[in-house]
Amino acid sequence: MSLVTSLTYALPHRYLSSLARRLAYSQNPGTRRWLIDTVVRKFGVDLSEAANPDPASYASFNAFFTRALREGVRVPDPDPRALVMPADGHISQCGPIEAGRIFQAKGQSFTVAELLGDTADAAPFLDGSFATVYLSPRDYHRVHMPWTGTLRETVHVPGRLFSVGTAAVSKVPRLFARNERLVCHFDTDFGPMVQVMVGALLVSGVETVWSGEEIPAYGDRIQRKDWRGKGITLQRFEEMARFNYGSTVIVLLPKGVADLEPTLHAESPVRLGQRLATRNTADIAS
Repeated sequence: MSLVTSLTYALPHRYLSSLARRLAYSQNPGTRRWLIDTVVRKFGVDLSEAANPDPASYASFNAFFTRALREGVRVPDPDPRALVMPADGHISQCGPIEAGRIFQAKGQSFTVAELLGDTADAAPFLDGSFATVYLSPRDYHRVHMPWTGTLRETVHVPGRLFSVGTAAVSKVPRLFARNERLVCHFDTDFGPMVQVMVGALLVSGVETVWSGEEIPAYGDRIQRKDWRGKGITLQRFEEMARFNYGSTVIVLLPKGVADLEPTLHAESPVRLGQRLATRNTADIAS
């Protein structure tokens, strides 16, 4: 294990993320300009895709980081059977959920129940499929819907804030099931679907389109919110949530409803709207 990864076990995660949040929301011209210029230069951010391509015009670094894209820059796969990629980034891992376990990296895995914070919630996905998408600092940081769904419940699961970079993912056991996260349960025409917004070191928050800021406040116990009967239905490709700083989203699908795109593998670069999976036509016919 690298020295940096080892140090993350001892770092005051929430304190550091709180400091990062203060910087991200600062409207001090010097601070704002330095943060934006540093990220653009270091990570090669493509500002030509932004709805507002002028980095100097953003009120804060967070406003820049969660910037909207120009209309038409990302479009959903035209096949109506296609579940679409929820975000720009890279595939961390994807594939079948085997015996209720999700593959993290060589020698590392965790259970669906650990990730969701509840054994009953995990039951529909025990033999399903998953895709873990890592959003780097250069990426678009809004997360969209793979398929049309009606929000049933959110579960805020407290935890650590380890880095979700490649080195940490390969070395920290059960990382995604240990980090603070927001589990979003949707009902769809094929059954349940889950999107998990996973926090990370120096990630200052998660916001949803239906209730605004969810993280922080950081939690010390699991908190559930029942959204049944509220009529919150989001269409395929519609924006669902956003990260303040980069992190990871995990999609869970039940067994047999869709086949993951076979060209996807670990480290595949992906873009919002491209094909994630294809609905099973036999399932549709039934």
